[in-house]
Amino acid sequence: MNLQTTNPIKTMLSTEIAALTSKKHRHVMRDIEVIIEQLKTCPNLDTSIQAMNYKDSYGRNQKCYQLDYESTLVVLTGYDVVARTKVIKRWQELEQQTIKPIDPMQVLNDPAAMRGLLLTYSEKVISLESKVAEQAPKIEALTRLSESDGSLNITDAAKALNIQPKKLFRWLQENQWIYRRAGGSGYIAYQNRIQSRVLEHKVTTVQRKDGSDKITEQARVTPKGLTKLAAIFGSTGEK
Repeated sequence: MNLQTTNPIKTMLSTEIAALTSKKHRHVMRDIEVIIEQLKTCPNLDTSIQAMNYKDSYGRNQKCYQLDYESTLVVLTGYDVVARTKVIKRWQELEQQTIKPIDPMQVLNDPAAMRGLLLTYSEKVISLESKVAEQAPKIEALTRLSESDGSLNITDAAKALNIQPKKLFRWLQENQWIYRRAGGSGYIAYQNRIQSRVLEHKVTTVQRKDGSDKITEQARVTPKGLTKLAAIFGSTGEK
């Protein structure tokens, strides 16, 4: 009797989508992130999109996304026919890839094959254990942070995330975390971000030089918000 190994779930990286569609990877990433934000308002629509890291040509860790077939089609909806066709053809190639069946008796009678299988699984176990050990301090730190009190202004939050403040301000505006009223000097948090406790809105009264009072408004990042931003921007601080 042949032993058929389980077919792994087929996925595609955003870097491959960018290469197939001749688009810049950052633009594909932007499209995917817009979809992620929009799907948050529809919890019954579940898609498999996972953030990952890859090594660029300089050996640096860069962010990308891993998508299943359904998620890839959602991204492709806004692309032209040629781009969609190229990616769909690539998916068909992935679906046609099959894993050869393994004869257990042949493996048991072949010391070299048995040793190879054991080494492969051992390497996978060691790799997983290494990743768990590497991520444990980060997870623990983020957990402590999410349970702490207080808040940070956006500039200080950017420093904590190791990114430029202007980049964080721009991202928060583009992703509808904060906005500025016409004629207003400060940024205001969207109400849904306040309700989800990732931002808080602080109003203070300061005294001008002439003795009159002035009301200032400020959107501040909560520990929960900082934890979420850290997961979005990644450990490198690059976006």
